Amino acid sequence: MGRIKTDDNTSRRDVIIRKAATLFREKGFKAASMRELAEIVGVEAASLYNHIHSKSELLHIICFDVANRFTHEMDALEMEDIPVILKVERILRFHIHAMLNHFEEVYVSDREWKYLSDPYLSNFQHQRRIYRKRFAGIIADGIRKKEIKKIDAATAVLIMLHAISGIESWHRSKQKISGQELEENMISILVGGLAPEK
Repeated sequence: MGRIKTDDNTSRRDVIIRKAATLFREKGFKAASMRELAEIVGVEAASLYNHIHSKSELLHIICFDVANRFTHEMDALEMEDIPVILKVERILRFHIHAMLNHFEEVYVSDREWKYLSDPYLSNFQHQRRIYRKRFAGIIADGIRKKEIKKIDAATAVLIMLHAISGIESWHRSKQKISGQELEENMISILVGGLAPEK
């Protein structure tokens, strides 16, 4: 066992968090142990505690880092004066890029958040609800402006986010289209389906 390997742009703590996300995705948060994480990182288990306090803290960091990235993107997008349909496309592309480029962390925040302890669990659930309401509000605004056909906005958000979470199966596929092709196909289907009928 030695030192945690890093590069110029990554701290030891960042390496631990990234490896923890992979372990939590593969084994689930409950089944994963700090001993296993230490082996993956390449240090003694006791050395992990110089950088992180607990397994629960790792889950908290992963979940809220992802949630905060989405919230910041939504904050910026709501300020932009662009057609609503483009706002929806931007949100969806952001989600797709996250699933393509930060799959482990996004997967864990989407599937393992229920193991957070309070007050973090309640805060995370609240943040998720507010985010979905804001997304639905953008779609509802598009319906009012007749940029989006008359649909139930909350249902549209649910369908879109579930479709994007399905990118998990793309990661597992042995024969697959490129990430860029996947993104363009998803945008074509999800955004194209919102256009008002002529």
